Amino acid sequence: MNIWDIVNSINLTKKDLYESGDMTDKEYFPFIVNKSLSYFNDTLFHANEMNVRFHLPKQMQYDYLRLQIRPRKRFSKWLKKTEDRDIEYIMAYYNISNKRATEYKKLLNKAQLQKIRDIMAAQD
Repeated sequence: MNIWDIVNSINLTKKDLYESGDMTDKEYFPFIVNKSLSYFNDTLFHANEMNVRFHLPKQMQYDYLRLQIRPRKRFSKWLKKTEDRDIEYIMAYYNISNKRATEYKKLLNKAQLQKIRDIMAAQD
């Protein structure tokens, strides 16, 4: 059982995977399920309810989502963090955090940024 089978049972098929024995508590990851449901306007608030009530048993969370969300095909691209080599260079050059490096990048001009790239690339 993969996570997309679980999300599909909530969104479209409405098949109870716990009752059929296809899924156990170890296979259900509420954070991932809630994150996948948070991309859509009609499921966002249901996902947030389960985030607020994280202490509920996993089966109860699953049943709530499966029974409350209307059946519909929902597909979206999973947002992934993009790698920025400049941020890594700035972090290493100034010995600062990722957040601080993002702020620095906004302040640096092209010549300064190129100088940092050259210095850090030479060290790699």
